[in-house]
Amino acid sequence: MGTEGNGIFTEHTEANKYSYPKSDNDKSNDEVYELKEDSQRDTPDYKIENGDIEETELKRNLKPRHVTMLALGGTIGTGLFIGIATPLQVAGPVNALIAYIFIATLAFSVTQSLGEMATFTPISGSFCVFNTRYISKAVGFANNYLYWWSWSITFAIELSIIGQTIQYWTDAVPIWGWILLFYVILLGANFFSVQYYGEIEFWIASIKVIAIMGFIIYGICMVCGAGITGPVGFRYWRNPGPWGPGLYVSNTNTGRFLGWLSSLINAAFTYQGIELTGIAAGEAANPRRTVPKAINKVIFRILIFYITSLFILGLLVPYNDPEFESTSSYIASSPFLIAIKNSGTPVLPDIFNAIVLSTVISAGNSNVYVGSRLLYAMSNSGLAPKIFARTNTYGVPYLSVFVTSLFGLLAFLNVSTDGVTVFNWLVNIAAVAGLIAWVCISVAHIRFMKALEWRNMSRNDLPYKAKWMPWYAWYSAIAVTIITFVQGYSVFFEFSASEFFTAYVSLILFCVMWLGAHLYYREGLYLSAEDIDLDTDRKEIDMLVWEEPKRSTVWHKFWAIVA
Repeated sequence: MGTEGNGIFTEHTEANKYSYPKSDNDKSNDEVYELKEDSQRDTPDYKIENGDIEETELKRNLKPRHVTMLALGGTIGTGLFIGIATPLQVAGPVNALIAYIFIATLAFSVTQSLGEMATFTPISGSFCVFNTRYISKAVGFANNYLYWWSWSITFAIELSIIGQTIQYWTDAVPIWGWILLFYVILLGANFFSVQYYGEIEFWIASIKVIAIMGFIIYGICMVCGAGITGPVGFRYWRNPGPWGPGLYVSNTNTGRFLGWLSSLINAAFTYQGIELTGIAAGEAANPRRTVPKAINKVIFRILIFYITSLFILGLLVPYNDPEFESTSSYIASSPFLIAIKNSGTPVLPDIFNAIVLSTVISAGNSNVYVGSRLLYAMSNSGLAPKIFARTNTYGVPYLSVFVTSLFGLLAFLNVSTDGVTVFNWLVNIAAVAGLIAWVCISVAHIRFMKALEWRNMSRNDLPYKAKWMPWYAWYSAIAVTIITFVQGYSVFFEFSASEFFTAYVSLILFCVMWLGAHLYYREGLYLSAEDIDLDTDRKEIDMLVWEEPKRSTVWHKFWAIVA
């Protein structure tokens, strides 16, 4: 056995997947060695600092099916199950459908941009690192901290929702009790190997897939007359109508446009999380194969899970259904639940609540995972203290996990009446930060392509080439920027300083942090093409050759079809 850097090499065997060809200067170039999987290493990756050995490397323990399902699970959550109610109610089924299709084109553009960059340099934190390397340190600092903050705060949001979801069955335990219980459980779970996280998310995402597919089949049956309502067809598109009641103004046409605009913003928030594949690239085995496969399937997930579900719901639930105003439980206003109740199907409401509960728990788990990897990436980029790059024996950045999870304690704000206003501010920060991240991904990709052009590197030679670029990235960057600024338009109809800051606090924070970082780093507005770093972390991946055994079992074929 020989050693090279921090890695451990063994002779070529079928058991080991990573091969490392020797350099041309090596006289024994005819031999090929393979790098053990991180989970098989006898010693971890580390750095030596002041005489102390510190582990600083993540483990590539996410399997292809994990990465694929992580991308899928990131797009299906309470935004779909619960949040989709608002667009249906204010915009009507057709207007809401148009809004979701439009935002789908932006989401697909963002994932295409991210896919090209993340496969070229598959590192943990992905686009948060790319912001710093491809745009500027100031933009990277502002966006990365805001994005990390949003995931940390979302952890608090999910913890508060868990208790509300359980109250559908019983209120014997107060909400703060559920918050405390699941805080401890999810915190503890994130200190173990990412392989366990991937496995948990894989099975929960599988439940989501089965649930959505089952609902689509169920919905088609109800539309065709299997329920107590008889054949529904397009009944509710005729009465009360397809366009919704409109918002804020007396003029019907203008009001319906504002209703569509509101649903547009809601759709943008609902699709957030679709970029999670890029975050996981740094811990994926063979990322240049698994990440593109996950990215390429995004458009099909959007069409099946969002567009098809919304279309079915628009047929089964009229936009003026009184249940939209129900506050009896957290899921009471969900159009999925309303459709089930209207069709007169027993038992299914309880099953649906259980699915929502598993989704929320999964989301909380993902919040800590994503937030900790972002903090880890910022530490490696020099934007956060180096202490956050330390990892335990499982390859988990334990200090990043602990600090990120501390924000989950803010969930207790939602228990008291006085804390609700502050909690709503935090919710808005989390929502708008995702839109700002989408803009930065598109802009980073534009600068990335400019750097390739300056180096005379053809995009045709990249591991993954995004579709319809660069105009598609410009399209999403401009459109999402506009949405980010108009998302708080409603405050101007009945202006209030408190509501204004609630709607725009994220933009204000981003601008303040960007300006402060810009003055600190004393750099230009953006990096020139020749100053963009395309080499760091990439060459190590280029030197590795993954050799995966062919899998043709029925089990693997089944999950390939499902994913």
